[in-house]
Amino acid sequence: DENINSQPFMRYRERFLFSMEEVNHAAAKSGEIKGHYLNVTAATMENMYERANFAGELGSIIVMIDLVIGYTAIQSMAYWARRNDVILHLHRAGNSTYSRQKNHGMNFRVICKWMRMAGVDHIHAGTVVGKLEGEPKMIKGFYKTLLDLTTRHDFAFGLYFSQEWASLRKCIPVASGGINAGQMHFLLHYLGDDVILQFGGGTIG
Repeated sequence: DENINSQPFMRYRERFLFSMEEVNHAAAKSGEIKGHYLNVTAATMENMYERANFAGELGSIIVMIDLVIGYTAIQSMAYWARRNDVILHLHRAGNSTYSRQKNHGMNFRVICKWMRMAGVDHIHAGTVVGKLEGEPKMIKGFYKTLLDLTTRHDFAFGLYFSQEWASLRKCIPVASGGINAGQMHFLLHYLGDDVILQFGGGTIG
């Protein structure tokens, strides 16, 4: 979960160990590759590298960071993820402090562009149902910004100019936040199937 750091009642090392034990158990039972978003967010880059390296030593294929760590730190973690062949999942915790301020804020679409350029692999990009629901065409505009090789201007989706992404990698959008499997038909209808659908709350309360 985005709020988990390393607090007295739940230190990151113990949490990573217990989480990866269950990941490995699920993988062995199912015969499928499993992963868990191990949150390596911390107050300093040194601490984040330490946590990310520990996650890698445990065999984790994915780590999570929060948007609030800042853009330089995000890109630094993206470089780390490339070097270590680990998926980098970005939780957008903190985005509403400026994306919902109409007077002097900025649209989440801008953050989508920055995060794609920074090199993150996944980003929470909103849902059309559930607790983080938004206007369907606006949300679809976020998804198009993250996935399209060429973003075509389309005012209905909030895309005001065309943009070539050249060889820049896609960033996979994640639909998460109070959604359940019974809403899957809505999600696929509005968002397409090039998306990660994350059902249920965080595994750790």
